[in-house]
Amino acid sequence: MTEQSKIPVPPEGEGEKGGNSLFERANGAFDLGGAFKPAPMPKDLAQIPSRIKRPAMAPAPQPKAVPAPVETPVAAPVAQPVAPAPQPVAAAEPVMSAPAAVQAAPVQPIHFQSARHPVDRARLREQGLIEPEGAVSTLLEEFRIVKRELLQSAREAQAKGAGAMAQRVLVCSPLPGEGKTFCSTNLALAMAAEKDSEVLLVDADFAKPSVLSVLGLPGGPGLMDALADPSIRVEDCVIGTDIPGLWVLPAGNQTTRDSEYLASGRTVQVLDRLTQGVPGRMVIFDSPPALAASPAADLAKLVGQTLLVVRADATGQNAIEDALHLLSNCADIKLLLNDANFSPSGRRFGSYYGYGG
Repeated sequence: MTEQSKIPVPPEGEGEKGGNSLFERANGAFDLGGAFKPAPMPKDLAQIPSRIKRPAMAPAPQPKAVPAPVETPVAAPVAQPVAPAPQPVAAAEPVMSAPAAVQAAPVQPIHFQSARHPVDRARLREQGLIEPEGAVSTLLEEFRIVKRELLQSAREAQAKGAGAMAQRVLVCSPLPGEGKTFCSTNLALAMAAEKDSEVLLVDADFAKPSVLSVLGLPGGPGLMDALADPSIRVEDCVIGTDIPGLWVLPAGNQTTRDSEYLASGRTVQVLDRLTQGVPGRMVIFDSPPALAASPAADLAKLVGQTLLVVRADATGQNAIEDALHLLSNCADIKLLLNDANFSPSGRRFGSYYGYGG
């Protein structure tokens, strides 16, 4: 740092009297040759000239707004729709007409053509069965009620599409000696009197057939023969009777394999032929007792209804329950009480016609 000359400070109170103002002292100290001199101080502060006021500038005149020329609106041209460029169209494929549905050949009804044999009326009376030409009896009235229930159920099942099964009824009992053949025969005789239907009574008790002997009819090949031999047509084994609307199919030759034949696929075909094309034909199977032989349970799978015959004061509850279990493959099982000698209302069927029977 350079050493600077000290500027002598004037004594207090001298001020500008000695003429040693700051500029003067600086001039003397640096030998500036009197270039700096203080300006004369006015004696009257009022003489101090004030800042010269400049005249206010008048605002420049704004240019007059020139209205923009109004353009006459011109309607814009409406764009015309441009036609789409033609696209290549694939050639239409020829429409193939659906092949005509092959109509199933009409089902040819199978009518039984066998010779008719007379039914032994005296034998019917001896066994207490219904006499076709006899008077109205208590027995006939009872089986009229039974057949009406079965026929009504069959019609309802047919309306629901049950097919040929709706036309088949199985009649059996839990144990031997309870009257299943008695009931099946009377039921067939009662149904034969119907004006719009006919009935085929099938002896399905292959071990102990009895239907032919009850009616007094001759023997011959039967159901088991048609099941065992494909060359035998089951309709050729049917026996005609002199009772209008009643046909009988014998059991056929005995075999130890009756249950296996009934469980075979051919059985359905054979049974279907028994009602083919004839919706008004009912088929009644007289089977062996359910608790004594297996064919009853096998046939229960192939019928629309089962009539379980129990004997009053003879058939036990356990036997009935066991039989119902074995026959449970049939969806519609009805119970028929046989050999009952009481009437809850105090009257007996047939008395209205004058017969106490």
